[in-house]
Amino acid sequence: MDILDAVFVYQMRNRNELRWHGRTHAHGAHEYEIHYFLGGDGEFINGKTSYTINPGILFISVPHTVHTIKAKAQDPITYYAILVRLEPDEEAIAAMMRAQEHLSPFHIGTNYRFFFEEVKEKGLSQSMHRRQSACHQVCSLLYLLEDGTTGLGTDNESRHLERALRIMQKNVMGTLTLNELAKDLNLTESYFIRLFSRRMRQTPMKYYMKLKIEAASALLTCTELSVKEIAAKLGFSSEFHFSKQFKLKTGMAPTYYRRNYLQMLGTEHGTPSSEG
Repeated sequence: MDILDAVFVYQMRNRNELRWHGRTHAHGAHEYEIHYFLGGDGEFINGKTSYTINPGILFISVPHTVHTIKAKAQDPITYYAILVRLEPDEEAIAAMMRAQEHLSPFHIGTNYRFFFEEVKEKGLSQSMHRRQSACHQVCSLLYLLEDGTTGLGTDNESRHLERALRIMQKNVMGTLTLNELAKDLNLTESYFIRLFSRRMRQTPMKYYMKLKIEAASALLTCTELSVKEIAAKLGFSSEFHFSKQFKLKTGMAPTYYRRNYLQMLGTEHGTPSSEG
């Protein structure tokens, strides 16, 4: 097994984002996709069947199955998607996933944020060992589904991290301090930083900032809000602070990022960027 891609989509609501993530598509031979929805209003169409999206619902799509997400901007969808490729000698796993597609959806609950976030972080890592670890985690989940188990056995550390991710993801549009987060978790700041950094390979506030920058990228490319308005919407103290953090994470100033995106969009459609 190899993880080809792993994404976290937070509150998919904007026009271009809806068009991209909601496109109708299928994957090639040996490629399987797992969708895990955390919330929002819409439908997931897998093959010829349409399903209502509910929090904590999981779907499996096998090679050549056409699938799409039909979201409603009024109640935006948040989800994880993991795309894996199986080797020819992994037919047992392939057969299991083909059977699981017909058994989908699986109602596994909303306490899998940390699981999928860890798989995403490891699966996209430069380290071969961490990528392999992510594949083992995905396999473990598949076997639990096969066994009819709907809950992963989690230790106290994982439960703390699950809650932390939930709080941070729900407070992307706003402000959240390390002190507030640790207090909500009933942990000391120093212990929480050590725990989060050890398991997530980054500090809590760096992860929180990454969520904000990802949200900012969507707002820059899919809305006409000014940089100042986006900074305020995401809880930054000033436009300057937002621009500095955005450039630090993406290598581009917000205005250039937006201009560059519109130029690429215009090129793809064969039209001048001013019309994008």
